[in-house]
Amino acid sequence: MSDENATIDDPELGALTRATSELTDGSVLTHDWFVGTVSVEGTELELMLEGTTSDEVAPLLPRMRDAVKRLHTLRRIATDAVVSKFSTSDPEPHELDEAASDLTIEALEAAADGTVILHLIDSCGEHFPEGYWPAVHLAVDDSVAQVTVES
Repeated sequence: MSDENATIDDPELGALTRATSELTDGSVLTHDWFVGTVSVEGTELELMLEGTTSDEVAPLLPRMRDAVKRLHTLRRIATDAVVSKFSTSDPEPHELDEAASDLTIEALEAAADGTVILHLIDSCGEHFPEGYWPAVHLAVDDSVAQVTVES
């Protein structure tokens, strides 16, 4: 059973609603996740939590709250992972610092298995082609499980 019109009001994360997209023909596609936004240090971040019902999403809320609280630390883990993944040798400290400055988090996603995915954008446009962005998948223990490039 899905509760397409459900809203979850979380005291820390705010309102989360079922994600939808309006197609060109006017029909609405309902996605298998809930979305919301949260302001962190003056930046609005998109939140995505996998699930079709509030009951499926509820277990992901503590992990997402924790990720938002520790965003500064997780961001550095993520930017270092991106540099390490795409470097041909051990990255220099200045390369890690540049990535930490240039790559910013646009969205946080919580998957049903407890993985948190940080979707980053290249704020200076020098590291990734237009329309592509790195995503860092953090396991439940915050170790880097995977680094991908999405479009």
